[in-house]
Amino acid sequence: MRTLFSALAETLRGGQPVVLVTIIASSGSTPRGAGARMIVGEQGRLAGTVGGGAVEYRCITMAQELLNSAGPVETKFFLNQEDTAGLGMVCGGQVQVHFLPIPADDPEVMALCKDAAARFSEGTPFWLMTPLRNGEKLFLWPMRAGESAVSLLPSDGLPSLPGIFEENGRCWFCEQIQRPGTVYIMGGGHVSQALVPVLAPLDFPCVVLEDREEFADPRLFPLAREVRLVDFRCLDRELSLTDEDYVCIMTRGHQNDLLVQQQVLRMPACYIGLIGSAKKSAESFARLREMGFSQADLDRITTPIGLAIGGRTPAEIAISIAAQLIQHRAKRFPRG
Repeated sequence: MRTLFSALAETLRGGQPVVLVTIIASSGSTPRGAGARMIVGEQGRLAGTVGGGAVEYRCITMAQELLNSAGPVETKFFLNQEDTAGLGMVCGGQVQVHFLPIPADDPEVMALCKDAAARFSEGTPFWLMTPLRNGEKLFLWPMRAGESAVSLLPSDGLPSLPGIFEENGRCWFCEQIQRPGTVYIMGGGHVSQALVPVLAPLDFPCVVLEDREEFADPRLFPLAREVRLVDFRCLDRELSLTDEDYVCIMTRGHQNDLLVQQQVLRMPACYIGLIGSAKKSAESFARLREMGFSQADLDRITTPIGLAIGGRTPAEIAISIAAQLIQHRAKRFPRG
């Protein structure tokens, strides 16, 4: 979504209208479900995807025809066996697709894209509200101070799964774009330097903590939200984790790794990953047991960190870690 917002802003600044295409509902066998998006301009698809193949081709064609329309349009596409054969699907399905034309140089949407970029950098959770009826606007929730309020937020908050949201006769497609939670990477070495550029586009805000000044350099991590020079012996004084946060431990040595583990185990992180071999993990766990940590505590640590894909280089290990974090997030926030 970060890329989609960026492409949307760039196209509008270039004086070209676009259509925001969104799957707002699906059933049966379809390549993508509710929340899949793309933007389409005069030249065709500019960013994002609604699944490729026949559905995407039809959506692009229809979007191009709607580029200069005034209001939103919805339609349903039914996938037959011919449409789904190349996707390995036995039966077809249907998708409900929403088309929102956005005129060139639209100041409100350009401001929205700028605000979205700021929220990505801040790491704050937010929702994109796409109007399904004429007379409503595209906006981000929570609204910033000074913006004209939209009175639609229910007392129990907005849904975490993408779907149609109706309130007082008004209707939006509601999707949480960025979820709460930050990835705290302990150590600024080669794997960390490879990991941040992989995680950032996946909407995992990253904070790097390092005790060596030369590696606590923001220039090594241009996509990180923050880089901190810390004393790992006093980490509990400098860091307050929530149960939405992730920790990846990859400091310069076993002793620092152990210092970090014994402190973060006392914090409610949702994921703690430790880089290293099985032998290193066994040694760490033995020391932690001596310190009084229980087996339940040790079970919170994922080690070796990352999915077992056979990677050995920093770039390959970064991919395996990113895949594991995606897997962990998907289990916590299933998209249906």
